[in-house]
Amino acid sequence: MRKRIYQIIEPSGGGSRASTIYDYGMIIVIVASLIPLAFKEGNPVFNAIDVFVAVLFIIDYLLRLITADYKEHKGAVSFIMYPFTPMAIIDLVSILPTFLPVSAGFRLLKIFRLLRSFRVFRAFKMFRYSKSFTIILNVIRKQRAPMLVVCTLAAAYVVISALVIFNVEPDTFDTFFDAIYWATVSLTTMGYGDIYPVSTAGRIVTMLSSFMGIAIIALPAGIITAGYMDEINKQNTSDEGEK
Repeated sequence: MRKRIYQIIEPSGGGSRASTIYDYGMIIVIVASLIPLAFKEGNPVFNAIDVFVAVLFIIDYLLRLITADYKEHKGAVSFIMYPFTPMAIIDLVSILPTFLPVSAGFRLLKIFRLLRSFRVFRAFKMFRYSKSFTIILNVIRKQRAPMLVVCTLAAAYVVISALVIFNVEPDTFDTFFDAIYWATVSLTTMGYGDIYPVSTAGRIVTMLSSFMGIAIIALPAGIITAGYMDEINKQNTSDEGEK
């Protein structure tokens, strides 16, 4: 019985009609749960949708918990491990805002809106049913080492650039956090323009750091793209072999 439940709630590979129906049904429910977030004011219909969706998510969470051993393959330990897996945490975070009581005092601190925004995590639940996202996750797992190198390089770039600009132009950057913010924005080539150097030396530093930022940003894109194409080719080869 539990194995059959696991086969239904796990994303379908095309071999189970019940699993396919469950997958599409959950996607529809997730999309419906996000609609109220597009409106500032709530209403009874939105509240009813939210509670209904939360109940379905709780059932889904419990079903995945009681079949965790089929997913994690670690026996009884699987039931302890599952609540700490990334997707289980996303499931839990997407459920809690519906049932957590929030007093008027907390609303004054805008915590209510923060909790409400956690419902956006429901969108991440759709990744469970996305084949493309599964492939990307596999690519990231296999390319951990080069990605870690790139992340370390990016972090070093941000810190060094921040230190340089903070000392070159102290009048523009009041705190080191401002310099970190500027370096991060420069790395991602966003260029918001809210904080920028005005001296000649500061502008030279900005130009140099921008060129380096473009090179660093291009690295993970190339790594993921190459890995993604390898995964696609492997899947195509595997499909052809099965035929």
